[in-house]
Amino acid sequence: MISTSVFLRSAALALALASPTLRAQDTSLHDWLVDGESWKVVADGYGFTDGLCCDAQGNLYFTDVKQGKGIYQIKAAGGAAELLVDDLPGISGLQIGPDGRFYACQNKLSRVIAITRAGQVEVLAEGVKCNDLVVSRKGHVYFTETPTASIHWIAPGAKDRVADKGHVNKPNGITLSADEQTLVVSDHGGLNVWTWSIGEDGALSAAEPFMTMAAMLDKEVAAGDGATTDDKSRYWVTTDLGIQVFDSAGRLAGILAKPDPAGKVVSCEFSGAEHNILFVASGARVYARKLKAQGYFR
Repeated sequence: MISTSVFLRSAALALALASPTLRAQDTSLHDWLVDGESWKVVADGYGFTDGLCCDAQGNLYFTDVKQGKGIYQIKAAGGAAELLVDDLPGISGLQIGPDGRFYACQNKLSRVIAITRAGQVEVLAEGVKCNDLVVSRKGHVYFTETPTASIHWIAPGAKDRVADKGHVNKPNGITLSADEQTLVVSDHGGLNVWTWSIGEDGALSAAEPFMTMAAMLDKEVAAGDGATTDDKSRYWVTTDLGIQVFDSAGRLAGILAKPDPAGKVVSCEFSGAEHNILFVASGARVYARKLKAQGYFR
């Protein structure tokens, strides 16, 4: 017998995947798809790809959490992935800050670090089970600590502090709104994507379960994972079902199918010379797909 919760979730998913008129969103999935474009493999043979991020030129960076040596690069002009920064294994979250350095969750060593292109490391936080992070234009670092249900905040020149705890079951992916007034975090252990208002000083307030993710019919959670933002402040969140897209009002606009229906997607980022190629990390591979949408670059 199907439970009431499963039935209601199934109905919601059916509506989300139905015609654009039923969604009542600012745009629908079909508005972003490019005819003739599908997922393409751009990197293969890794253990567990993750940590996608990009720079202003559209070069993509990623990590291999399980087997990788450090930070890998795929240039905007194309070509094979290459190792850019060595001797930094176990990175799960990666971003480029306003100072040009990489900021990383090196979960393997329970620390958050900043890294120059030459490989010089500054430790920003230690003894933390960090998962993913984001860096604002003002240099504020926010990161998720999944086991403790915490969101951490490192202000420029300040020490790590817990900015929020207990609202999100398993905080995972993290991103910012395009105006950087809102912090967004996906819940790997629930159905919501949460938001906070960011104060002038970088402090968080007004936690809210702003978006509701669709889940697989036999699951009680959507397994929200990596997240990114486009220039219209739409939020792209990787889940068990695929990449779920929410408009700026928090409404589900559509679900982009996974490159491998049997696989998982754990990280996503817009990159390429025009920032209109969506890259996803999926197990041993990184995939790319050109869309009629552009990422918001910090």
